[in-house]
Amino acid sequence: MICSVLLWTERAGAQDTLQLDFSRPVDRLDLRHQLSVFTGEATPATAAALPFGKDTSIFHPRKKLLHRQNDCWLRLTIRNTGPVDSMLYFFAGWQEQLRFYAQNASGELQLLSSAGMMMYEPDGDRWDRYAFPVHVPAGQVRTFFLHITNPYYRENELMPVLYDAIHYAQFRHHEADLYKAEVLVIQIVIGMLLVLLSITIINYIQLPDKPSMYFSVYLLGLILFFCLRLETKPYQLSFFHGIPLLKYYWDVPALIGCFYFMSMLFGSAFLNLRERFPLMSRYYFYSNIFYAGCILACFVSMAMGNFVLPGEIFTWATFASLIPFGISFIALGRRMRHHPLIRFFLYGSLSLYILSIWSFLRNTEPVPFTPLPELVSPYLLLVVGVLLQSLSYAAGLSYRNKLVHQEKTRTQELLIKQLNKNKELQRKLNEQLEELVREQTTEIVRRKTELEEQRKLQMEAEYSKKFAEIELKAIRAQINPHFIFNCLNSIQLFVMQRDYEHAQKYLSDFSYLIRKTLDFSRRNFISLADEITYLNTYLGLEKMRFEQKMSYEILMDPTLNTAELEVPAMLLQPYVENAVKHGMNNEEHTTGQLTIRFTMIAHDMLECLVEDNGIGIERSRQLRTLPGHHQSSGMEISFNRAELLNKMYNTGIQIEIIDKSTRETQDSGTIVRVLIPQL
Repeated sequence: MICSVLLWTERAGAQDTLQLDFSRPVDRLDLRHQLSVFTGEATPATAAALPFGKDTSIFHPRKKLLHRQNDCWLRLTIRNTGPVDSMLYFFAGWQEQLRFYAQNASGELQLLSSAGMMMYEPDGDRWDRYAFPVHVPAGQVRTFFLHITNPYYRENELMPVLYDAIHYAQFRHHEADLYKAEVLVIQIVIGMLLVLLSITIINYIQLPDKPSMYFSVYLLGLILFFCLRLETKPYQLSFFHGIPLLKYYWDVPALIGCFYFMSMLFGSAFLNLRERFPLMSRYYFYSNIFYAGCILACFVSMAMGNFVLPGEIFTWATFASLIPFGISFIALGRRMRHHPLIRFFLYGSLSLYILSIWSFLRNTEPVPFTPLPELVSPYLLLVVGVLLQSLSYAAGLSYRNKLVHQEKTRTQELLIKQLNKNKELQRKLNEQLEELVREQTTEIVRRKTELEEQRKLQMEAEYSKKFAEIELKAIRAQINPHFIFNCLNSIQLFVMQRDYEHAQKYLSDFSYLIRKTLDFSRRNFISLADEITYLNTYLGLEKMRFEQKMSYEILMDPTLNTAELEVPAMLLQPYVENAVKHGMNNEEHTTGQLTIRFTMIAHDMLECLVEDNGIGIERSRQLRTLPGHHQSSGMEISFNRAELLNKMYNTGIQIEIIDKSTRETQDSGTIVRVLIPQL
């Protein structure tokens, strides 16, 4: 009984420990039954104490669809029964993360090497690390642990085997040949897509439009997708090995973005669905919102560490779109006759869909119901479908550009014909307009000349009439009846007093004044010497009438040439008369003082000042408001006469009347300032 138990224990230990002669050839030795398995998360510190067991269900010879992250530990205990100290190679497939440990004498795990498709390894020999060296001295036993982590939606083949150095080299060469053929196909596809992208960009530069832009983005997504496909193929030139996670982040989102989102954007703009088929345009719009949400959900789930959910999202999104897309393709096919561009969009889309369905139906991989290209074989049909779709879209764009070019050519020809007609019509119209303009111009010039002549005659008549009226008023104002009456009374008084000398002088001056007044009334300008003589004669008569109550003086700048300077005839006389009238009525002064100054303030400006010490302007206005008081209009007539002379002769005569009481002085009286330009 004891011997039986010992025999059973020996057999059990023999099954747990692989007895192997390392000196003999080892070619793909299956280790599934010699490995102990633990499925779950653990750390290297606790791995030795894990409850390992026999579980061959986790092993599979082909790719496998994962519904959750696969995290497992494999334990291998091996005894070298051979006489030599040699080395074998433990290979478990091209997994995402692999860490190989050996248990030392104290029972702790020591990391020997690591590899993985999701791990960044900068050197070029990273593919050689997937086969872990197993070194067991002759006659000794060692225990090894392999930690496998596959967080993605699919897992490559997981078949643990052992090789010796020679057979492992043969296996490497065989695998490299297989992958090189597949990589060559991918590189050819990338080259073709780059050519299509270059052509599309050139067409977009020549004719910028939305379909070309969307197709360029579609091609860029596909190029990046196939470049990242190389990251999952060992023994090849990699483009993005420094960013291992990029191939996972771009895999499913690129499929949804290129084959659904960008294809629908391209189709909507390419077929102009918004104007031609509004209902289908709305369907494409809401579908794009759905696919944009799917892409966002994929990125969010991968950012949270869940790489399995994007594969399920792609599966359900693909099968959910089959019926709606089939209906839209049928609807578009019925309108193919009326829209020649529909055939290109339909041929491209249907080629990819049909080949995808055919590849799915002919799938030889033992995977569940899924349309993921990574798990569907034959994979080459999907590549052909992608190329046919891209070529069909590119041909459609070329044909569309051709139609646009033909339409532009026809439009330009029509525009040229219409432009020629317009030029001929414009030439005739210009000739008619020129003739009409010449006639109208002649008529306008004639009428303008007539109007100018009439206006000049009318203005001359009006000016003559106004000037005659003002002259008459000036004569009447200057030959004041009261002044004449007073002069005659004075002459009569001198005669009665037998003062014949004064009477004769008074009569002579009075007759000179009347004669000059009548003479000056016919002239607009007189010399300053005549004006001074006239004023001096007038003031002499007034002084003889007022006797000792009045004194006056006429002051001139010695440099004045009175014979050459001209002033308006009798312009100053009304102001002088007004000064005599109000200057002699100031009760504060027994004698009225009147001063007349002539000064050249500039080389062409004569200043005339008439100053008195009378009652001033304000007191004069108050007296004029009294009933029965005489209101002289001589000053107003002189002001109007000055304005009329300014208009007729373009002079700048200025008249200013200043009340001396407004200044901060104790004097009273008035200053009349007249500026007369010398033409």
